[in-house]
Amino acid sequence: MARPFVPRSVAPAFPIRMIALDIDGTLVDDDLALGERTRAAIGRAVHRGIHVSLVTGRMTASAVRFAATLGLRDPIVGYQGALAREMPLHGDRLGRLLRHRPLPAAVARDAVAWSRSVGLDAHANHLEQLIIPADDPQVDDYSAFLGTRAIRVRDLEDWIRHPITKIVAVGAPGRPLALLSAARARFLGRADVTVAHPRFLEFVAPGVSKGQAVRWLARRQGIPLGQVLAIGDQLNDVEMIAAVGHGTAMPQAPTQVIDAARYVALPIAEEGAGDAIARLALGTVHESREAARAFEDGAAVLRGRLTPPRRASA
Repeated sequence: MARPFVPRSVAPAFPIRMIALDIDGTLVDDDLALGERTRAAIGRAVHRGIHVSLVTGRMTASAVRFAATLGLRDPIVGYQGALAREMPLHGDRLGRLLRHRPLPAAVARDAVAWSRSVGLDAHANHLEQLIIPADDPQVDDYSAFLGTRAIRVRDLEDWIRHPITKIVAVGAPGRPLALLSAARARFLGRADVTVAHPRFLEFVAPGVSKGQAVRWLARRQGIPLGQVLAIGDQLNDVEMIAAVGHGTAMPQAPTQVIDAARYVALPIAEEGAGDAIARLALGTVHESREAARAFEDGAAVLRGRLTPPRRASA
């Protein structure tokens, strides 16, 4: 059972006053390197007083290094929206915790057991900790990807005795997406389930999503959702992209993400996110509106390639 899709309902407005950015597949590719043009565009946006937040499935401690490189000042949202922290000050590793919506322990244990039953390797995240079964052969790879050392435990289910932030079930590319509908049906009303990466099926507390987190950020800053630009590339970005006036998908995104977006950016190899920020948020209002029309036209063309034409009615 798929999560009900909420179509775009917010009209775009200019100027853009807030930007919400996914990290992996949006700002960085597998090399985890931020492009110079992207860094420059985001730096100019911050200098102009535009609020810029990273909104990611990563733990916030893992996202801090990207936010610091970009010179960001606004809160970081991690774990699909389950946790948010202020940007750290004076070199501190972590900023002040602003919100945390953890998954009940019983549901987390059930998610671990179910994931194992369908051939996925379950991990846990709690606050800034990554907890992995001691016998997982890829523990060093996960630690390197997230920039933190994993905690090894003998029995993950036994370790979970209190609410935790997130469960991640890892499988071969494509396997998490194939299991998404079954997972959503199995955990309906008890956890929200999404795909954040071709290898990651993720379980968070009911109601947690990047879309809910972006609405929280916008309210916190007093900014209408119509003046928010959000960019992402995976199913976990659908709610965020649909929630704002300037929802933008990366071109490699699944069809559901493309359909939720108003615009489609250039590929990540061409620093599409930075290009979208420069054209939509850094020009004059007239220039931004012209760019928006061009992005909308490009999205329409891409959707035409991805969606089969409707059959004419008899």
